[in-house]
Amino acid sequence: MTYNKILEKIILPLGELLTGSDVMPKLKEWRRAVSLSEKEIEAYSSNKLSKMLDFATRNIPFYKDFSKYKNDDPYSWIKHFPIMRKPLIKENVDSLISKSKSQLMLSSTSGSSGEHGIVYKDKSDISNGRSLILLIWEWAGYKIGTKVLQTGVTINRGFIKALKDFFFRTDYYNAFGLSDNDIEKLLYKYRNKKNTYLIGYASSLYLLAEVCIKREITNVSFTNAISLGDKMFPHYRKKIQEAFGCQVYDTYGLSEELTIAAQKDNEFYYILTPHVYIELLNDKGEEVPDGQIGHVIATSLDAYAMPLIRYDTGDLAVRLPKEKYPEHRDLNLPLLERVIGRDTDIVKTATGKYMIVHFFTGIFEFIPEIKQFKVVQRDLDSIEIEYIPAKNFTFEICKSIEVKIHKHLNEPFLVRWKEVKEILPTPSGKPQIIQSFLEKTIF
Repeated sequence: MTYNKILEKIILPLGELLTGSDVMPKLKEWRRAVSLSEKEIEAYSSNKLSKMLDFATRNIPFYKDFSKYKNDDPYSWIKHFPIMRKPLIKENVDSLISKSKSQLMLSSTSGSSGEHGIVYKDKSDISNGRSLILLIWEWAGYKIGTKVLQTGVTINRGFIKALKDFFFRTDYYNAFGLSDNDIEKLLYKYRNKKNTYLIGYASSLYLLAEVCIKREITNVSFTNAISLGDKMFPHYRKKIQEAFGCQVYDTYGLSEELTIAAQKDNEFYYILTPHVYIELLNDKGEEVPDGQIGHVIATSLDAYAMPLIRYDTGDLAVRLPKEKYPEHRDLNLPLLERVIGRDTDIVKTATGKYMIVHFFTGIFEFIPEIKQFKVVQRDLDSIEIEYIPAKNFTFEICKSIEVKIHKHLNEPFLVRWKEVKEILPTPSGKPQIIQSFLEKTIF
């Protein structure tokens, strides 16, 4: 029996028995659900949406008044529910949960909007999230237990995550604060190694590829690369493929335990409709035709602890028109043509270190005293951080953030602070975290 089979059949079930999680049973159910016929998937998803709306109107105080709109068509019923944005959720969080807070785990999220979000989860939500991640990794050919080089933003992995890394044979590195020399040392560890997957934030995988080519590091290859967390731009994909000789599989999900879509056997994104119902709306809140850009409004079909119904993700996407579907495709799930995103600027230092957007969100998501922020860079020696203060804000909080920035950069770097009343979004309507006035270069 291979290690992959031992891990899946013996080690993981034993671990779940000890921790009370159920990742593997859920993974098996997701494998089954996405393999159904198109009509079966539609019925499966519609039934789950009906159950979620019924549960919410019976058990969630915030949604009880919406029971009066109930009908046999859940897609008509849900149109009567409000669009939920982060401020509205935070204002009503106590009336949006189905259990006592003592039974739930608080997750503070910021994503790429720069504004904090609050989500409460239970063990089932977390198991669901982990099983769906494994599912879309499998779409890229990954098998449980295959070696992984992963980049992320979790500064302190902790015992449980460290244990997971050990059994899943994962070599985990922070995605931010790495200089060219750091990246070169990391890549040399992977020369002439085989059967390893490269997984992490798209911008960080791009930086690894850029250094690999620039420093002429040879014989570094990966079975495949899986990108997550931020936008996989075409020039990112091209550089990663050039450097590591592998296919790149992009994924689209949220830290709120919503796995929305991922690539598999074609350039488009399979929408995980057995798990999430998405609407693509225009600025007036109207459904856009397939092929047109719309705001992604997501409803979780599994989050019963704190139902996320018509959640504004802050993202834009395009649904692929049916007439453009590939003639042959592995799954009968509907397809997104593309996920729209902006080219997230990367802050650079004079010594050649980089700070991607998640460097900052990884810090600010734990600072509720700052409502929203934006990083502006005009030279290599400094940045200016615009911020909107929230309740209990003091300037000492800014100083503590500077300490964290300097600690992870390990070099002098001037940080200026500017209190503002408003942070304007980009023309697309999505807030912008990093604005760089440096001369544009391809890394």
